[in-house]
Amino acid sequence: MSQVQDKAAQAYGRSFNFSAGPGVIPVPVLEQARDEMLNWQGSGMSVMEMSHRGKAFLKIAEQTEDAVRTLMGVPANYKVLFLQGGASLQFTMLAKNLLGAGQTADYVVTGAWGQKAVEAGKLEGGVNVAWDGKSGKFSETPDLAGLTYSPDPAYVHITLNETIQGVDYLADPGIGPDVVCDMSSCIASRPFDVSKYAMVYAGAQKNLGPSGVCLVLLREDLLERVPAGLPPMLDYKVQSENGWMYNTPPCWSVYVLGLVCRHWIDFGGLEAVGRMNEEKAKVVYDAIEGSGDFYKPHAAPHCRSRMNIPFTLPSDELTDAFVKAALAEGMSELKGHRSVGGCRASVYNAFPIAGCHALAEFMKAFAASNG
Repeated sequence: MSQVQDKAAQAYGRSFNFSAGPGVIPVPVLEQARDEMLNWQGSGMSVMEMSHRGKAFLKIAEQTEDAVRTLMGVPANYKVLFLQGGASLQFTMLAKNLLGAGQTADYVVTGAWGQKAVEAGKLEGGVNVAWDGKSGKFSETPDLAGLTYSPDPAYVHITLNETIQGVDYLADPGIGPDVVCDMSSCIASRPFDVSKYAMVYAGAQKNLGPSGVCLVLLREDLLERVPAGLPPMLDYKVQSENGWMYNTPPCWSVYVLGLVCRHWIDFGGLEAVGRMNEEKAKVVYDAIEGSGDFYKPHAAPHCRSRMNIPFTLPSDELTDAFVKAALAEGMSELKGHRSVGGCRASVYNAFPIAGCHALAEFMKAFAASNG
């Protein structure tokens, strides 16, 4: 076994999984979920078999909300909702609920997911694109405070971290009270101030747990804006009044999300998580920068994501060879998105730093052999 493979030998024979999503889940969480699979805490049932109206699952729901509030410092005047349809459904749902008749919403587009949010918003009402990074191949984020917005926008929508292009604002926006933020790819990766946002939403499948649930943090006064007559499943007021259980929720996903949040609380909270993620990302970016021109980062230095790190190689043939050789060394899912090309290393919270070192060593050796 090579040195890289030796380092990649993890518990249970797991590879270093660089998937952009669904992403890695902390092994202790997976172990607890495994141990509680058949009989959750003496209830005689698996979480997947429980009535969502029963005492057992209501206890899980309460514990999960408490863990989210504790980990992320969610203020009391924010609703915590666990909804379905992922962030993609929120593109439509937020516009239906918050973009009133005759109003305009501003969108800042820094990548593919921001584009999709705009497309959905335009189907519901007036949308103004305050900034679009397409001409620069979505390689940077703008100075939000320096942009020109509509006179009285219903909200300003941003995507804090773009999964595909690997750009991130790396800070809370601070541009007013009504910022709506897709935080799917970076939520809970560092400290953030929920009160800086009117609404935060994030698909769980990158940093919070398995797919199937979308976390929504919603400032309560926004419910006053919700128009009458919306389809119940798409109505924030209905969802809030029914404790996000208007229909049967994704019980297992909610349960695991709670375990993940508790895991990071025990780790030291978001301050400790943020320091860890800075260290992990630096290992990979240093390998890119130290290669001369062999590896080229996609994102500008001031806005490089700590979660998603896209980079290109000199040719498609070398890219294919790199991905294949990395897989043989125990490193999976390094192929980049087709719109950017090259490779992408997604190193979400639960991704181990040993995997970053393994990748960095492999990158150095591959460049030396093929440069």
